[in-house]
Amino acid sequence: MFIRLQAKLFIAGIIILSIPELLIATEQNALMDRTANLSRFASIYGETPPPIGWVKFCERHKRDCSGDVTKRRRIRLTDEAWSQMVHVNVYVNSKVEPATDRELYNVAEHWVYPGSRGDCEDYVLLKRLYLMNMGWPRESLLVTVVLNEDNSGHAILTVVTDMGEFVLDNQNPEILPWHVTRYKFIKRQSQRHPQLWVSLQPEAKHQQRKILGRTNW
Repeated sequence: MFIRLQAKLFIAGIIILSIPELLIATEQNALMDRTANLSRFASIYGETPPPIGWVKFCERHKRDCSGDVTKRRRIRLTDEAWSQMVHVNVYVNSKVEPATDRELYNVAEHWVYPGSRGDCEDYVLLKRLYLMNMGWPRESLLVTVVLNEDNSGHAILTVVTDMGEFVLDNQNPEILPWHVTRYKFIKRQSQRHPQLWVSLQPEAKHQQRKILGRTNW
């Protein structure tokens, strides 16, 4: 039956694959789909200490850092959600003028909700606050620490959606998938609790899991 079908398709001018070729192509496509799906979401490698700036921020803003342990959530990326995300990103980036904590407070790290000026993490905190006030789940809005190409520290907001993870960044007006940025991702908030932070670095995998015995973050 398969041979007759091959012949008919060949006569009709349709190029087809043999059974082995079809199987190989199917496996390759499935692998590509799995790889593409994995690349849309960052891998988590265990618990890690939060930045000191976040710890101090939470001491001053306990309400914004409290909550029960919850399940991981991905917001559905509808047209309305995308529009809200773009609006908040553009608004905060245009509202706040960049300035370092040293310039503003004469200290290395001081995380705050910014006024007219702020450091990178201040942009992140304000965007997170605005989106949560619009009804976005805390579990999908993750403060994230990365390294720039020059190895200097930087903070961005990772938004976890059903279409992948996207980056809101004061250094880039575009909202990009996390894996197409040029950053090295170091750590971020866990989706399960705002006070819990997780490593995004593979070298932390075995050590952290051995110590903590947990893999669901």
